[in-house]
Amino acid sequence: MRLRRLEMLLEKVTGFENPSAEREQYQTPAPLAARLLYTAFLAGDIAGLRILELGSGTGILGIGAALLGAGEVIGVEIDTEATRIAELNALNLGVDLHIIDADMGDPGAEGVIPMADTVIMNPPFGAQVEHADRPFIDIALSKADVVYGIFNKGSEPFIRQYTAGRAEITNVIAAECTIPRTFFFHTDEKRDIPVEIIVLKRIQ
Repeated sequence: MRLRRLEMLLEKVTGFENPSAEREQYQTPAPLAARLLYTAFLAGDIAGLRILELGSGTGILGIGAALLGAGEVIGVEIDTEATRIAELNALNLGVDLHIIDADMGDPGAEGVIPMADTVIMNPPFGAQVEHADRPFIDIALSKADVVYGIFNKGSEPFIRQYTAGRAEITNVIAAECTIPRTFFFHTDEKRDIPVEIIVLKRIQ
């Protein structure tokens, strides 16, 4: 499947009906999701493998992985309404998606999340709850050898320091995340947020 075809299919994924500002529930734009996924696909980190999407929301990354031939896709999400939408999205696009009900901020979450070959995620940037991204990074590195994540621009030095001794950064891709006006504190109709797709490889 070509990148543009993947992006077009992901445009069909329905977003959150009642997004939570505290959880930073923004729908990952299709172009950004497709870029992360295609990068992972070309690196051999998707096709035929078990893929884990942390904070799966309405399923755009997991569904994209399934469309690219993942052997199994498992999402992790605490919001049951988002999970319902994700399951409908998967059904509409003809792919299988299994979602585990777990809170990434709960210390017990790691025990119910299975191992995988690759983790894909768009964690909270920590704009509303400081350090909200750290449990995502920690669990990701405990569950897979390779992690693809979307982070705020300029996050690379922090992530390099935070994961020192556990992982190495193998790729950083500059990108944009277009966010439409979603919450009451948004003043613009949409805003283009500079982000980085960061690839981590666990140190054995």
